[in-house]
Amino acid sequence: MIRELFIWLRQRWKGVFVVTLILMVSGAAVFTAGVTVWEYTNSTAFCGTTCHTMPPEYVAYQQSPHARVPCVDCHLGQESVLRAIPRKAMEIRHVVYALTQDYEVPIYVRSLRPARETCEKCHNPDKFSYDTVKTIRRFENDMENTEKRIILSMKTGGGSKREGLGKGIHWHIENQVWYLATDKLRQEIPYVRQVDPESGEMVEYFDLESDITPEYVAQHEDQLRLMDCIDCHNRVSHQFKHPERLVDEALAKGLIDRRIPFIRAWAVSILKDQFESHEEAAAKAESLDAWYQRNYPEFYQENQALIREAIEEIKQLYQESIFPEMEVGWATHPDNLGHKEFPGCFRCHDGKHTSPQGQTIRLECNICHTIPRVTGPGLPSPVLVLEPKNEPESHKDSNWLARHRDEFDQTCVGCHSTYNRGGADDSSFCANSACHGVQWKWAGLDAPGLRAYLPPPPEQGEGVELEPEAPPSFVPRIPHPLSEDRIGQCLTCHGPDGLKPYTPFHEEEQFPLEACTECHEMAPVLHEIPD
Repeated sequence: MIRELFIWLRQRWKGVFVVTLILMVSGAAVFTAGVTVWEYTNSTAFCGTTCHTMPPEYVAYQQSPHARVPCVDCHLGQESVLRAIPRKAMEIRHVVYALTQDYEVPIYVRSLRPARETCEKCHNPDKFSYDTVKTIRRFENDMENTEKRIILSMKTGGGSKREGLGKGIHWHIENQVWYLATDKLRQEIPYVRQVDPESGEMVEYFDLESDITPEYVAQHEDQLRLMDCIDCHNRVSHQFKHPERLVDEALAKGLIDRRIPFIRAWAVSILKDQFESHEEAAAKAESLDAWYQRNYPEFYQENQALIREAIEEIKQLYQESIFPEMEVGWATHPDNLGHKEFPGCFRCHDGKHTSPQGQTIRLECNICHTIPRVTGPGLPSPVLVLEPKNEPESHKDSNWLARHRDEFDQTCVGCHSTYNRGGADDSSFCANSACHGVQWKWAGLDAPGLRAYLPPPPEQGEGVELEPEAPPSFVPRIPHPLSEDRIGQCLTCHGPDGLKPYTPFHEEEQFPLEACTECHEMAPVLHEIPD
């Protein structure tokens, strides 16, 4: 048989060679074309520009922290070609939807690879991240566009519990947290389940304001979702920022000059407005030129270039964040990082998710970050307490934040300055505008169910002396604790020629510097100034 095959090939070798050559060339061409098509359809340019529904996501992606990460790494996953091909074949349905216009706007993602198959390919969840100080620059809607800075330390944390870590924000990765959402965007979470990874012990939390029952959860067990990176970082690659954040960033970077009167208020107003097109929004921004010419003629005459730059920046911000045609913008796509513009952390940490055992998912500022401190014109430098010591047992209660406003007494001043407590002028620890000056829409502090659940506030008995309303003779607050060498430390910085603040209370003839310790103790406590 083999001998006959060789004889046949020898007689017809020219024809066989030609056929083989044609097959090899054709195969190479098909392979090259296939690889080229595969690579091109995996490219970011293809994903972002070939479909008319993609401009919002593509524009936002180009400004995101993942601007250099290919789209397919998240949407298909970093898998072998053999596994990626069938997944990609399933995505052809999106082409059909686009061609037939079988979609509703705004468009939301329906399915996404689990974070453990995408995010964690690059980000190691076992890594422990140390606390980082963060400064957030904010501006007021006044004539001067007054700047205030919110300073806090972020407790990212992470790491493994076995190594004595497993804490901070990334605690949620080390531990198993399951939840049940009742809406497509996962903004309403009435049920949370925590499972200890070692013992398997389970704690269930129910929203006091919902009608979710254990029986309902049992019937919808298949809808429970294991919390992962995307549950918080849901807009990490496609950010549609809130207008106030966009304008504050532009002012902080100098892209919009803060010397322009009321420019912050105007810019935010335009970005919050609902226009039918980018052209209509641009026309509104252009009207600012005539407004400043009419209301601030002298400023306009000297600063036309600054006003023109601001107008162009506002137009650019609108084009990059609002897409009227696709009905996409900051209001349509919630950002789960934070808890101000959207529920974010308060979806679970709202203070009213309780367990049958009486535990509550803690609503505490200092779980994820330190107490934010605000500084600005006329305010002293902020002080961050990174490692609180001697924290009383009352503060460790999971319902403390909901109770603390009803349980104030003189013991509070042992650690905190309490001038104008409950106020928002940043004159003391208890007058923090980052806390009291904000309407926390999604926090459950005033939920009727929670108020009924908490024990009644203790009655103030005899002998409990509450601090009176602070008269003018009170020092607003001490910006830092003092060392044992208190007088020496004070004079080092706060002498007549030293650093400020050197307030009118401390004039040499009225308040000798040698008397610092008559009012100031080791902790920042309020005291009356002696006569």
